[in-house]
Amino acid sequence: METERILLRPWRESDAESLYKYASDPDVGLRAGWPPHKSVEESLEIIRTVFGNATTWAVELKETGEAIGAIGYGPSCDCKLPARENEPIAGYWIAKPYWNQGICTEALRLMIEQIREKTDIPSLISGHFIDNPASGHVMEKCGFVPTGETCIDESQYQGENRPIRVLRLELLRD
Repeated sequence: METERILLRPWRESDAESLYKYASDPDVGLRAGWPPHKSVEESLEIIRTVFGNATTWAVELKETGEAIGAIGYGPSCDCKLPARENEPIAGYWIAKPYWNQGICTEALRLMIEQIREKTDIPSLISGHFIDNPASGHVMEKCGFVPTGETCIDESQYQGENRPIRVLRLELLRD
């Protein structure tokens, strides 16, 4: 899956150094709900386990060939979002040097297009910490609508007392 600027592709073990470079930034993990990576080895283990599935992709900047973020959907998130039966959770993050450039929105639109074309998934659910409104703006630009629900998920990194705003995207087909 690709646009002019980015490619969504499977993670490779060779991405471990790039993943560590960006995922070790405490600002990135804190906004997404996970602790900063502590080593290249930890990043490699994340590639092998968390990212090692058919519905999680590296966001590659075509200009450099470097993985600068991740996007995906599925039941893998430990979030306690109020998902419907068979409703996957969508999630993403992008490296701090690439914030506010529309890359996350571009990646999410591309993933949604793929889901609409290749699956019969009826809807997606997602959420963002209220103290990270930029993530909510990305979702809304891609058609997600606030459900009016919030939740507190203490299983997330520094999740205690950090409300999560819940959004849903209906993927209705003709």
